[in-house]
Amino acid sequence: MDAMIIAAREEEEDLEDEETMMALVTAAIIGGTEVAWEIRVERRHDNRLYLCRSQLLPNPRINTPWQILYDSQNDRAFITTMGFDVETFGYILSSGFAANWYTTAIPRPDTNQVGDPR
Repeated sequence: MDAMIIAAREEEEDLEDEETMMALVTAAIIGGTEVAWEIRVERRHDNRLYLCRSQLLPNPRINTPWQILYDSQNDRAFITTMGFDVETFGYILSSGFAANWYTTAIPRPDTNQVGDPR
């Protein structure tokens, strides 16, 4: 009789251990899928090479795209168009490039360089 009780208890403990193990495995799987999803979202975010609506011109006849981009101070927009972020662009300007940047026009083949401005 005692052997049957001991065997029943051992079987019950084995079932409890198995249930505990299954709960741990389930928790690990759920936790792993959450972490994998977060990593996927983070990687996808780094590959978004496009401008959002807030970086687009509401009326392109008023300001230039560059003025809107610069005013937005958005790192992703700067990186997409120029290859570096807002802070780096500020550093480049403050390191002596500002004089050329603000005084030299971008050459265009479709305009008269010596003509009167509009």
